[in-house]
Amino acid sequence: MIDIQFVRDNPQLVHEKAAQKGYPVDINKLLQLDSERRALLVEVETLRAQKNDNAAIRQPAEANGKPDQAVIDEGRQIKITLLERETYLGSIETQFTELLKLVPNMPHDDVPVGTSEEDNQVVYEWGNKPTFDFEPKNHAELAQARLWLDKERAAKVSGSRFAYLKGDIVKLQFALITWISDVLTNQQTLQAIISEAELDGVSDKPFTPVLPPLLLKTEIYDGMDRLEPREDRYKIEGEELWLQGSAEHVLGPMHQGETFERVDLPIRYLGFATSFRKEAGTYGKDMEGIIRMHQFDKLELESFTHEDDGLKEHFFLIAIQEHLLRQLELPYRKVQKCTYDIGKPNARGVDMDVWLPGQAKYRETHTADYMTDYQARRLKIRVKHQDQLSFVHTNDATGLALGRGMVAIIENYQTEEGYIKVPKVLQSYLGGKELL
Repeated sequence: MIDIQFVRDNPQLVHEKAAQKGYPVDINKLLQLDSERRALLVEVETLRAQKNDNAAIRQPAEANGKPDQAVIDEGRQIKITLLERETYLGSIETQFTELLKLVPNMPHDDVPVGTSEEDNQVVYEWGNKPTFDFEPKNHAELAQARLWLDKERAAKVSGSRFAYLKGDIVKLQFALITWISDVLTNQQTLQAIISEAELDGVSDKPFTPVLPPLLLKTEIYDGMDRLEPREDRYKIEGEELWLQGSAEHVLGPMHQGETFERVDLPIRYLGFATSFRKEAGTYGKDMEGIIRMHQFDKLELESFTHEDDGLKEHFFLIAIQEHLLRQLELPYRKVQKCTYDIGKPNARGVDMDVWLPGQAKYRETHTADYMTDYQARRLKIRVKHQDQLSFVHTNDATGLALGRGMVAIIENYQTEEGYIKVPKVLQSYLGGKELL
């Protein structure tokens, strides 16, 4: 959540920025509750001190006989008043916290103001869109013809928007996972990415691969501020447990309640998870093949840094995404998301959209989100530096949405005969195969 002191100091700015993100919040009401809460805290602490003073007088007297009745009566009245004020404080605290949680993170200064995805800004396009001397097919047609994709049998077993993946497409996914893991755990490769992107002062510390749990508690999901929209999440009936919707949902809270030394940062994770979303409201073309599935696999990057390094880390994760796409030789566009589209906990967001010839359109394969200390404040993840405590800054970014990554490869590398050329960087991971 946002720092309440920032709200106190900048009420009009917070009101304006929250509205720009599509999260109008009654800031005046929030500050009123904050003022009342602080006054009650003083009152309660004063009453607690009075209760202790009364006990200090009464206890010695009780040891030597009955204490003065006035002291007894005073103690009773203090207890009654204290209970009443503590109860009221609890109510005010609940209202205050719930309203504070509604305030989104403030967008970074360079985030374009917008009211829909149409206001996102294309930074640039990279690569040449492939040309074919035949009509390119979409990935569903190609995969089904090769018996790589079976949604009919999956529908019998699990319902719509599930699929069996078989044969070489499975090997392709495993190859992508292994290759990306090799890239992100290789310090020399990360050094080269930092140098190429001209990111001075960024650590070349490798990522630690993680296979996280796929379920998380309600309070943890809420602490990440990724539980909403709940209608797009899967909850375990009868339990306060949810299936995560992306690997960062379970990577981000790993260090809840912990304090790092600054020398230990950055902490970087590469997580693989099978993720689950209801994908409510999608239909038609969005349901073809392996796009917009209820179940999908992702490689996700999660990073914890000192506040001085948070924005640079964001740019580093973006540079990694571009490196991966360029190594795969997939044409893409880099998109800076507007205030409306970056999301409630995010201060800044960038997407990578890969060109899909079979659909004649760009589709998102990567996103990079910078949350500043917004998540860490609720999760109480801190860093200690020179006897000063502060909240860490968190970043998450897609390593690769594996389904969409394979879609991009299948459609961009297709041949007229329906085969798929293997990107050069993956050939050694597929036994030297050049064609699938």
